[in-house]
Amino acid sequence: MKMFASERRDKILQLLQDKGRVTVKELASHLDVSEATLRTDLTKMELAGLLKRTHGGAVLSDGTENDRSFSVREKKNIQEKMKIAEKAFELIEDQQCILLDASSTALALARKINESSMRLTVVTSGIQSALELKDNPAITVILVGGVVTNGSTSIEGKLGVSILDHVNIDIMFTSASGYTVENGLTDFNLYEVELKREMVKRSKKVVAIIDYSKIGKTSSSVFATTDEIDVLISEEQISATMLESLQDNNITVM
Repeated sequence: MKMFASERRDKILQLLQDKGRVTVKELASHLDVSEATLRTDLTKMELAGLLKRTHGGAVLSDGTENDRSFSVREKKNIQEKMKIAEKAFELIEDQQCILLDASSTALALARKINESSMRLTVVTSGIQSALELKDNPAITVILVGGVVTNGSTSIEGKLGVSILDHVNIDIMFTSASGYTVENGLTDFNLYEVELKREMVKRSKKVVAIIDYSKIGKTSSSVFATTDEIDVLISEEQISATMLESLQDNNITVM
């Protein structure tokens, strides 16, 4: 069965995570596609900062592997994430049902929520966020079921997606590996992206909570197009050009 480009690139990343380096020849054999197609894939993935091209293949870009671990991501830009979380918290009202993805920025928001006395239902694909909120008597926590991969703190795949049919989600808060007006919100993990797409479909409002460094970058798989995003929250002033584009697309910027 023919793979989509996003699936192919996710497989390439998985092989790179396992081996550290790959050649175009072994990718062609493993994925059953032409070397020309793979060279195009590798070029686009390098532009997205996912890997570094070498003669005849590719290696992980500096820090790519480490940056993907949740504990590393959680510790990066802590103050910025707290600022984003505080702004995001302003959008939440008592007795709402909100959805948090498995990002470290969503975890910062979960911690902010836990300090409040609001009565909420929180649906999440993030194991850490669920653990953060589970002992708060004012909060009902629903953890979306699915696969937990080795070293991950997120639920992946669509095994438990049917649970979303039984709740009315007022607001989804989600981060991403990148955002551009053309592509929307993108991430590198195809299986996590599949679940996020379902979450977006079922949410009345989608709020992107992304640090400034992700804006203007793109990753391998789209999970929310620009017209599906209602609010974008970032810790730094967005460029006038980007701000105008966002406003043209009816996105509120905070």
